[in-house]
Amino acid sequence: MGIYSLRMTHATALPPEMAEDGPGSAGIRRVWSAGRRVDLVGTLAQLCRGDGDLANHFDRATGVFWRACATPQGDVTLAVRLQAREDDGDVVAARAWGPGAAWALATVPALLGGDAPEPAIDLSGHPRLHEVARRNPGLRQPATGLVLDQLLPTILEQKVTGMQAHRAWRGLLRRYGRPAPGPNPNLRVPPAAETVLQIPTWVWHRLDVDHSRVRALRAAATVARRLEECAAMEPEAALARLRSVPGIGVWTAAEVAQRAFGYEDAVSVGDFHLPSSVVHFFTGRARGSDEEMLELLEPWRGHRQRIIRLVLLAGVHKPKFGPRYAPLDMRAF
Repeated sequence: MGIYSLRMTHATALPPEMAEDGPGSAGIRRVWSAGRRVDLVGTLAQLCRGDGDLANHFDRATGVFWRACATPQGDVTLAVRLQAREDDGDVVAARAWGPGAAWALATVPALLGGDAPEPAIDLSGHPRLHEVARRNPGLRQPATGLVLDQLLPTILEQKVTGMQAHRAWRGLLRRYGRPAPGPNPNLRVPPAAETVLQIPTWVWHRLDVDHSRVRALRAAATVARRLEECAAMEPEAALARLRSVPGIGVWTAAEVAQRAFGYEDAVSVGDFHLPSSVVHFFTGRARGSDEEMLELLEPWRGHRQRIIRLVLLAGVHKPKFGPRYAPLDMRAF
């Protein structure tokens, strides 16, 4: 979603101390030599929930990706940019502010897809996929290591249009997000589980969030501590724990696993557009089902989400039928 339509917004000048330490700097810095190509925008854009996301955005003017989140050690603002391209791999510079700064800097490699060599995938029988992969070196799955951080916006995206979900996410961050530490005044830290549980029903209505999503949000917030343990579990066990929460199904669990755990085999079964997009790419047929999509992706089991991302980046669009869907705005009732 975000990777295909990311618009660079909220321009904020990069603090000089990100490039070199100076007096009065409240943040701490890390330089990471990745030993491989890093697609910073392509990887981290998956975390952006629409153009106006107040927790994650990319500043085109400075080449910096800004992120605000709540870590196990406290709130943090993280600024990441590509510092240099070298023969033996790219160099990434990161600076963080707030109580969670050390935690955030330690997780920069995982956030950008890890430092392990890219796993080999046989694309020899699919020239278009091979070409997309060749044009996008360094594209990885991000792993934030934070579950509620990804679960809240994902639940808001259940069974509504992206526009509705992103508007609700912005509204939630404005009303209940905390000002992020550091120099970027546009950022908001997503609300804690305790805050989510205290939000009254009428506010959710104002945010255009229906009762089924509110129930799922409250159920997730109630067991947030247990869900955060998923980041240290095997992927399938983590998915099973996520799906045990009322209102979190296969699609929601997969979307969270892709971003929180960097799980490259999580397929978003139940997505409105995805099955037809994948089936159209491989067969030319206008429409497809989840079952057909899974059958086509089976040869790449273990890396199916990676294949899906290549398919969506290929620019082959399924045909459209009928008028465009007009979403129902609950706030009018």
